Order: sequence, then C-alpha cells, then structure tokens
Amino acid sequence: KDVTEEVLDIVRKDKDIQSGNTKKVIDLVDAKVLPHFNFSRMTALAMGKDWRQASPTQQKALTDEFRTLLVRTYSKALTEYRKQTIDYKPLKMQPADTDVTVRTQIHQPGGKPIQLDYFLEKREQGWKVYDISVAGVSLVTNYRDTFAQEIRAGGVDGLIKTLQAKNSASSQKQ
Repeated sequence: KDVTEEVLDIVRKDKDIQSGNTKKVIDLVDAKVLPHFNFSRMTALAMGKDWRQASPTQQKALTDEFRTLLVRTYSKALTEYRKQTIDYKPLKMQPADTDVTVRTQIHQPGGKPIQLDYFLEKREQGWKVYDISVAGVSLVTNYRDTFAQEIRAGGVDGLIKTLQAKNSASSQKQ
C-alpha cells in the first residue's frame, strides 16, 4: 500500500509523467516498484516446466527480458493513470505466513471497478511480488501459454529472441 500510494502521488504531481514521458515513468518504476518484485520467480512460473531445460545463462537472459517487458507494461499503465482510486481489501494473514495475497480494487471514473491482486512471498529481503492478477487473470499464467508456444517453435533461445525483439520494438516507440 505504501509503495502504491507513493508512486501514484508522484504520478499525480509530475506533469512530465502525465504527458507520457516514458523515460521518466520507467525511471520511477525502476526506483520505486521493481525492488519489490521477484522477477526470477515470476519468469520461472511463466516458463513452467520449460524453466528447467534452460541453462543458467538462458534463465538470466529470460528473466532480464521478461523484467523489461513487464516494466514497459507497468509504465504504460502509469502514463494512462488519471483519477483512479484504489481500495485495499482486508488482508487475511497469520504471523507465520510466508505467502499472501493483497487484494485491491481500482475504481475508474465512469467505469467498472477492476480487481487487482498481488501475490507476495516472504523472502530474506522482505516481501516480494511474484504474480499479479488483473480481473482474475494471472499475469504469470497468461504468459505461460505464449512462452510454451515460442519454445515449441524455436526453443528457449527462440523465446529469448522474441522477447528481445518485443522489447527493442517498444523502446523504439519512445
């Protein structure tokens, strides 16, 4: 909640971000949001059983490219932020829990509320997000089918090349 509120407060006050300055948004996401995500676990979950066939070098490349893809997606969402509000649902958690779901609902003026849930795990470095669900659809699961198709077509290296191409194309649009 603290991270979300801090980021949204910056977005509300920063005219460059509101006008779509992608670099500034990416810098904000890098500094304030990414330290709270476990991208290696997210990538492993998105890859499913195919993760084990990737070499450590391929796993690092996949994690880096998936991270870049998610940063661009998250950054784009922030540039489209206008006057949405966020409700945080009561957290059901026991002191010994190491895996929790933080449920939120985003209210948009003139639109239906969107359920956005964060799945977190407790790590030595603190709580880290390993999946996000938007309107009941898991981000990790959503990518799993696409990743599996790419791996069937071109192997793990083919998936890495596809992600690199997507990220390169996105950075060209800035």
